[in-house]
Amino acid sequence: MKVDERIADWLEEKFLEPEFESCFLIEVKESQSGRKLEVYVDCDEGVNFDTCRLLSRYLEDKLETSNTVRDNYILEVSSPGATRPLVLLRQYPKHIGRKLKVKLNTGEELEGVLTEVSDTHILLERRIKEKQGKKKINKKIESEIEFNAIKSSKVKLSF
Repeated sequence: MKVDERIADWLEEKFLEPEFESCFLIEVKESQSGRKLEVYVDCDEGVNFDTCRLLSRYLEDKLETSNTVRDNYILEVSSPGATRPLVLLRQYPKHIGRKLKVKLNTGEELEGVLTEVSDTHILLERRIKEKQGKKKINKKIESEIEFNAIKSSKVKLSF
């Protein structure tokens, strides 16, 4: 079994515990050399430092007792961060009210405020400029986007 599959299995087991039940695995990345493991986790209410620390210790223990990796390895457990794309539908609800940039499988890009998330789609409120006579007016429209039509989504940070 590959190391990423083992980590996924171990975390699936850990996420059954009450203090981790709202957590889920986003991705496990192994470096070319196999010396560095990056584990990205998220939680429905967001990930904090203590959660990452506890999961890191748990995985270190599992990795060392199972002889899954070499002696000198680096393990990083973190949240996906604001600059990484949203990859699971489960990541979307906590971003309701935030601006997203969504790339569709067709190549089209949409930008708007996430207003709703369901099991099958998201709803973006977008502002478009529309010509009415000689004037251009801003108009709000809602775009329902099927989740399977999304190639990638990123939260647009505003400062």
